[in-house]
Amino acid sequence: MSIDETANGIKVFCGRHSIGLAEQMCEHLGLPLGKARTEVFPDSELIVHLEEDVRGRDCFVVLSTCRPVNDNLMELLIFGDSLMRASAKRITAVIPYFGYARQDRKERGRTPITAKLVANLVTKAGFDRVLALDLHAAQIQGFFDLPVDHLAAAPVFHEYFESHRSEMSDLVVVSPDVGNVKMANMYAEILNGDLAIIDKRRLSGDHVVTANMVGDVEGKTVLMVDDIISTGGTVCEAAKIVMKNGARRVIVAATHAVMAGPAAARLAEAPIEKVVVTNTIPADGRFEPIRDKLEVLCVGKLLADAIHHIHFNKSVSALFRRVWQSKR
Repeated sequence: MSIDETANGIKVFCGRHSIGLAEQMCEHLGLPLGKARTEVFPDSELIVHLEEDVRGRDCFVVLSTCRPVNDNLMELLIFGDSLMRASAKRITAVIPYFGYARQDRKERGRTPITAKLVANLVTKAGFDRVLALDLHAAQIQGFFDLPVDHLAAAPVFHEYFESHRSEMSDLVVVSPDVGNVKMANMYAEILNGDLAIIDKRRLSGDHVVTANMVGDVEGKTVLMVDDIISTGGTVCEAAKIVMKNGARRVIVAATHAVMAGPAAARLAEAPIEKVVVTNTIPADGRFEPIRDKLEVLCVGKLLADAIHHIHFNKSVSALFRRVWQSKR
């Protein structure tokens, strides 16, 4: 990709915990990463110093609001305010992983809808639009009073699994819960596999019981695809279920590797051969227990292509013409 003719009109900045991904995006764009510095005061307050001129520029801030969630969220908001006050022409929040996305509705009385609150904060911080990847719930797009470009990681996963399709004979794409059937069905179609569904029963926030499988997995390769692996309870229990029903091997894929609490240890012990995730959330020591099972795919080119289309006012949905759009 080359955008040399607009090199003076676009700037890509990033937060402290998204540097690796932002650098990969800039490499695809053929641009240097914007110069900015986030300083932490002794009382833990943050300040963002922009170290180059952004007046009249089309600016993008890359920052996943992953752990530490609140620090990253505040850094994103402060970036927006800094760029707005520095007279940037347009400011886009590039949020590969959107924290608080699972708090998207009131499941019982006297509880917040925090995803909407965060969307309001992003809007008030001075951003003009949002670029997000695999939001946990499609309705979150409507929480922002801004244009939202909602990408899916489907092209990245599709390319990877197509290149390994010969190793995945008799493929069955299994939905680990009823709510994920649409995504599972999409992957079953584009990979020419069968579809199976596991009926999940959740007892509490960190304890999941699964039972009742619809579909045949005996002697087959099982692929389970989801948007998030959080505590790992769902996929690990689902892996046990499919293996009890005669599956030959299990592969798990997810866009966002949150890997909270006991997730990595659970995945290490579960009958799962491979865990395929993307780099929307930085890898760190949390992944060590599954180092031999883990495959990390880069979404840098996908996000860079989206930035290119946004800057040139082209259709972002055109990036998905070869692959079904998931959870949109």
